[in-house]
Amino acid sequence: MSRIRDFFRRVREERGITGLETAIVLIAFVVVAAVFAFVVLSTGLFSSERGKETVYAGLQKTRGSMSLTGGVIATSDGTAVTNLQFGLTLAAGGDSVNLDQSDANNRTVISYIDTAVNTPDMTYVTTEVVGDADELLEAGELAQVAIDMTAECGCTINANESFTLEVKPPTGSYLVITRTTPASMTETIVNLN
Repeated sequence: MSRIRDFFRRVREERGITGLETAIVLIAFVVVAAVFAFVVLSTGLFSSERGKETVYAGLQKTRGSMSLTGGVIATSDGTAVTNLQFGLTLAAGGDSVNLDQSDANNRTVISYIDTAVNTPDMTYVTTEVVGDADELLEAGELAQVAIDMTAECGCTINANESFTLEVKPPTGSYLVITRTTPASMTETIVNLN
């Protein structure tokens, strides 16, 4: 019996956790959770902002895109191509593109590539078929581009040869035009579709 009394005495002497101590621990948990939530939300907002910047940069890159309208027309002297012509318009929702050859910094560059020749910057002449007669290709306009192949690169595009033209605007994606000449170049004007 004395053991039982000693046991109950010890139990009575022990103190429990008071309400104040419980409140302090609870407040500490809430503060830690709030800081953690702030860090998680800040990281999420930062990541989504970076993702938005990436999407806008991608849209800006593609918005200046041009598209080929019609075929590529080659003029021949009976043996080789002497002149190339093709039409350009803006892609849907695209930004204006500068086609002014005399502009030194912000202009469209056309490159010519085949198995023997690589000309990075060809001289071309643009004529607006539909538009306001300036050198800026805008929405709803159609520009005709002509390249004199004999004077420009000294290359000869004979029968049954492939070549590539790359039309590179100052901003946005560039247009790649790859064509192959027919087996016979006896006709003066050839549509290279």
